[in-house]
Amino acid sequence: MQLLPVNLAYFLEVARTGSVTEAANALSVAPSAISRQIAKLESGIGVPLFARHPRGMTLTEAGSRLLAHARRTQTESTALLEELRTGRGAQARSVAVACSEGFARRLVPRTVAGFRREHPGMTFRVDVVDRQEATRRVVEGLADVAVTYTMGPQHDVRVECAVVVPVAAIVPLGHELAGRDRIGLADLCAYPLALASPGTSQRELFDIGAQLEGITVRPALVCDSLGPQYEFVRAGGGLALVGDLGDLGDGERDTEGVAYVPVDHPVFRQREAQVQTATGRRLSWPAAQFTELLVEALRRDRSP
Repeated sequence: MQLLPVNLAYFLEVARTGSVTEAANALSVAPSAISRQIAKLESGIGVPLFARHPRGMTLTEAGSRLLAHARRTQTESTALLEELRTGRGAQARSVAVACSEGFARRLVPRTVAGFRREHPGMTFRVDVVDRQEATRRVVEGLADVAVTYTMGPQHDVRVECAVVVPVAAIVPLGHELAGRDRIGLADLCAYPLALASPGTSQRELFDIGAQLEGITVRPALVCDSLGPQYEFVRAGGGLALVGDLGDLGDGERDTEGVAYVPVDHPVFRQREAQVQTATGRRLSWPAAQFTELLVEALRRDRSP
């Protein structure tokens, strides 16, 4: 059963397939019917939703924004139908989480494990994606909650919790910096470094800080995945910079053959870790409860 208006349902399928003909085949309706509904939708809104090309259709900016709304509506409709059919809305059995990689190391899986100890029938899908994608999935209803980090104000999401992200160097056990309470950028840059790529927020802030300090850095390793960075450090290749609360853990500083040393520079205070949900969306009871646990975990682990 479909609760979406016909024009939105047709719009979603054309957006998915990029073609009126393919959408018509998928929905088992005439292409002319889909074309009429799309035309009526565009006329009612007053702007084009698709750019027409000889080989298909692509979304305009307005179409992309409507797509995000339609997907959220579709997700809400599906959840509501399930609740109405089963009468067990509070007993939904799955939660979808989107998070950046650092949070997937400890914070998210430990919170999942803690939740399942109380609710063993629950299942979770955790998608590890970049920070923008995590937010997009929440906005479009593809995830119930996101745990990610941001720079600047956020729109289209409800920020359940925001904390300044601590940044630390990971160094081999026994390294001369391992016993320090904190280090500066100059201390860090005196050694070969593994860094994330320039497109990431952590690297962007690092580069700004290095420029302010007048430090020229040529990384020994550039990699967005944390696993190779940790192995680089353990193998004695140098140091690495991490900035996710999930990496810093809760006091278990030497379980991976490395030590964590806070890096002190005001530039890193521009980044926040956030728990995000969709504005205006009614979460299922399990998703809402799990979100509360994530907020508690994020606030508890805010300091390295």
